[in-house]
Amino acid sequence: MKTIKNKKPSPKNAAKKKSTAVKKAEKPAPKTDRGLVMVITGNGKGKTTAAFGQALRAIGQGYRVFVVQFMKGRKYGELIAAQKYLPNLTILRSGLDSFVMRDHPATIDIEMAQKGLAAVKKAVKSGKYDMVILDEINVALDFKLVALAEIVDLIKNKPAHLDLILTGRYAPPDLIYLADTVSEVKEIKHHYNTGIKDRAGIEY
Repeated sequence: MKTIKNKKPSPKNAAKKKSTAVKKAEKPAPKTDRGLVMVITGNGKGKTTAAFGQALRAIGQGYRVFVVQFMKGRKYGELIAAQKYLPNLTILRSGLDSFVMRDHPATIDIEMAQKGLAAVKKAVKSGKYDMVILDEINVALDFKLVALAEIVDLIKNKPAHLDLILTGRYAPPDLIYLADTVSEVKEIKHHYNTGIKDRAGIEY
């Protein structure tokens, strides 16, 4: 009786199979027809971080993501990373690197928030993106920099496939009602309270 030995694949064939597997993995995952509306709110640290984690997951599946950061003007780490390494992630800052007066916002703060909202509407209608993130939009709403009716209209009339993520504390009941998923980040402890200042890689 002859013994049949298992043939080891040649290095050339093994490399070919590996290359094919890599190419298959790089193809975008199939997108479902129904996009989700997600709200990330609460008084704890990590809302923007959670949204960018979701963006990174989407980019890994081959999707394109557009982010508008309301009321933010600093060059955050996520912006630097996107410019260097993530061509499928577009970030637009729509604010100043300074605090906004809640009861008396400056004209420039209102104007920049309005420009940010206009950019969101354009991105949503363009069909270029699979996910749009409105970072700190809930705070912009609470500060009356943008109108709630416009955000409600944006959600109700978004393209069916598009995922929308809205972050920031003070999420209004209307957005919570319309959202498919709502997560609350609750503060238990924060290093600010012990006098530790913000630093690169943690806050920005």
